Amino acid sequence: MGFWTRMRRGTPAADRRGTLDRGAGRADLAHLEQFVATRRGVEGFVEPRTAVTESTIVLVAADGEWTRRRIDGPETARRLSRELGVPVYDAQVTGYPQRMRDWSARQKQEGPRQGPTPRPLGEGP
Repeated sequence: MGFWTRMRRGTPAADRRGTLDRGAGRADLAHLEQFVATRRGVEGFVEPRTAVTESTIVLVAADGEWTRRRIDGPETARRLSRELGVPVYDAQVTGYPQRMRDWSARQKQEGPRQGPTPRPLGEGP
């Protein structure tokens, strides 16, 4: 079974015991691929699984724009980062880059976006 096949199938519900969250899905993977393809200087930061959510990966572009998506564990995040050609770090060890916080602060100052479609709740920037 290929890497992308395993990723698209997601983790069976039995493997997500102890969380209230869903696993990574096709839309999550497609979003991560699109983010990397359309931005420069992207780095990945792996966040650990908690009692409420599965593991996540935060991708941060050179300008600080970022996105967070579910991923089926830290090893999957590392494999995905290798496939996409982006460096990956453990967020608990390195923390997040200052440019990410700066970008978020700028977005907050600019106010709500005037786009055609609001983002679904909980999907991140």
